[in-house]
Amino acid sequence: MKKQLHILLLLLSTAVFAQQKQVVTSIDTLKNKIGAEFKLSIKTTVDPSSKVIFPKLKNVGALEVIRSYPVDTAKIDGRYELIKKYGLTQFDSGRYVVPSIKIFIDSKPFLTDSLLVEVANVQVDTLKQKMFDIKDIAPAENPIGNWWKYLLGIALIIAIGAFIYWFLKKRQEKKLQEAIIKTPIEKATTLLDTLEKKELWQKGEVKAYYSELTDIARNYIEEAIEIPAMESTTSELIQGLRAASVKKKMTLSQEIIENLERVLKQADLVKFAKSKPLDFEITEDRNKIQKVILTLDKSIPVAVEVEEDTLLNEAQRQKQIQIQLQKQRKKRIITAVASVLFLLLATTIFLIATKGFDYVKDNLLGHPTKELLEAEWVKSEYGNPGVVIETPKVLKRVDLTKTLPKEGMALIKEMQSFAYGSVLDHFYLMVSTLKFKQETEIDLTKSMDGILQSLESQGAQNMIVKQEEFETKEGVKGVKAYGTFSQMDALTKSSAKLYYEALLFSQEGGLQQIILMHEEGDKYGNEISERVLNSVELKQVTK
Repeated sequence: MKKQLHILLLLLSTAVFAQQKQVVTSIDTLKNKIGAEFKLSIKTTVDPSSKVIFPKLKNVGALEVIRSYPVDTAKIDGRYELIKKYGLTQFDSGRYVVPSIKIFIDSKPFLTDSLLVEVANVQVDTLKQKMFDIKDIAPAENPIGNWWKYLLGIALIIAIGAFIYWFLKKRQEKKLQEAIIKTPIEKATTLLDTLEKKELWQKGEVKAYYSELTDIARNYIEEAIEIPAMESTTSELIQGLRAASVKKKMTLSQEIIENLERVLKQADLVKFAKSKPLDFEITEDRNKIQKVILTLDKSIPVAVEVEEDTLLNEAQRQKQIQIQLQKQRKKRIITAVASVLFLLLATTIFLIATKGFDYVKDNLLGHPTKELLEAEWVKSEYGNPGVVIETPKVLKRVDLTKTLPKEGMALIKEMQSFAYGSVLDHFYLMVSTLKFKQETEIDLTKSMDGILQSLESQGAQNMIVKQEEFETKEGVKGVKAYGTFSQMDALTKSSAKLYYEALLFSQEGGLQQIILMHEEGDKYGNEISERVLNSVELKQVTK
């Protein structure tokens, strides 16, 4: 029994230290049918003053807690014996690890032992139960047959992209036009044309039309003649214009000033007295304002100051041209980058629609295990007794002897281990061999249980175990275990579900062990595992 314990320690790849058990773990049966109850018992003996806390559990590993029994208490020799029972079950066949449970005694944590249980399928009587043939495989729908849908989707994406590009281009052109420095007469003329295009008075919005019309005239007068036209009343504006014309020696006729005054008063009547001019009157007022603005602009005398202003405006114009050129260059760069990105996006969507997301992810974004599968594989022999195996990468020697207790190492004659990756990587492979000093009869099934419990002690949770015999091409028989478990990543604090396969052989007075792990559902990892296990070669011992 002691030798078997040491053998398990060697296979676990972790050190297990013996200690006096204050918490004793037991279970009523190690094998049960699907849905049947396992009774897990936890017993501890404590002083009367001690406080024991048993956890409230919904699940224990992959097993569901269907009942939590009351704590049984018995007084023995002045101390109390406490027994807590949990009813566990599982509705899927396989081998499951019952992980350690943390019990608190006087605020100190104690761990129960982990156990390995088996859930067996319910046998079906095929004589009484009518059986049916397996249905034929239904052909999958060919995505290429719906090519017009993908083409329509791509066309829609291109149309949306073109509209966004056109909208941004128009918006940028509008901003550039607004940024160009214009003279007062240019601004007034442009605004008058814009006002006519709105057709406000034709739509019945006479008040809004006159408001914009007079604002254009007032803005021009304020900027060109430099009098406060926007804040002035009609009479104040006319009086200020007369004074400015004398001061600036402007040649204005009485008719021009009267026409301006008449339109401004008409606008006041429209805004405040709700007067509604006739159509021809509105047209005449618009023409009067345009004539007033043009006449005022021509009447402003040109002086040396104006020439200096012209030079200043010209410098500003040149600067503005440089700014526009820079914006255009920037715009061309942005357009080119956007076009490339759009082309990449359209190509990616097309490939996803025709080839599928996995194809794009694997070939464009890359896939670690796919790269391993397509790499140049290496066939080599590892350990003693030798294991010949084909792997995507050369396995590197690792030293596991430091993790084993001295009493375990005393039984070992030779131990060699080789590995690639780690448990936290996308793919992990380890080959380990050992020989004992004395010839020992080895139970491969129990030794495999030790490997599985080792994985659980290293953080494997919710482990599902299935076990079967394995035979190499040369006829060497061994044991194979496979299934899934959850692994917590200490760095990212996230949980990943891994698929594992383990082979165990007993040759030449020693053990040969192969373990593979990869993410569950990784088809490339499955292909690697299958190729690796199919390549295993062991020399059959001849007596």
